Amino acid sequence: MNRRRVDTGVGGLVAAVLIVGGVLGWQAYQQQQAFEEMGSMMGTSMGAVHGTNPLWYVLGTLLVSAVIGGGYLVVRDDLTGTDRIDRSQDERANRTSSEVTESPEEVTNPESQPHARVLDLLPDDERRVLEPVISSPGITQIELRDRSGFSKSKVSQTVSGLEKRGLLYRERQGRTYRIYPSDDLQQSQR
Repeated sequence: MNRRRVDTGVGGLVAAVLIVGGVLGWQAYQQQQAFEEMGSMMGTSMGAVHGTNPLWYVLGTLLVSAVIGGGYLVVRDDLTGTDRIDRSQDERANRTSSEVTESPEEVTNPESQPHARVLDLLPDDERRVLEPVISSPGITQIELRDRSGFSKSKVSQTVSGLEKRGLLYRERQGRTYRIYPSDDLQQSQR
């Protein structure tokens, strides 16, 4: 699942609960005020006649919103599958540290892993787009959007920027594109 979509959905649900609770609380407050005004005109107390105290609506709304929001935050990582991303970042860090300990010659020789050097120099968003392209040449832009977790426009803009810099190229396929790493980047991968 896309974390941004789930966050938006839960945020919308909490906002809807707050709005409905606010409306119900406001209506109860107006009803209470009307009964008190009516009672003052009649010279008696109408306190026993009016409905639920508006404070209960406010407290109930806040409680329900807190339970929904807090419950979601507790299970958010399980729902959106972010530990897959975290695991891949941990694996990349472990792989990098093991490469450093195994052969210091490779670290001092930048030509030994130029694609890794290129990826290390890129910002995180560009790296998240370029890594799947390198591991799966010919990936469609739609698959890339799903793997990176970015919006359609973010993937398109990032791919265009990487294409202008010569790190990848696109081939039209129907209504989408197939994306391939540039020949230089592919050569450096071998």
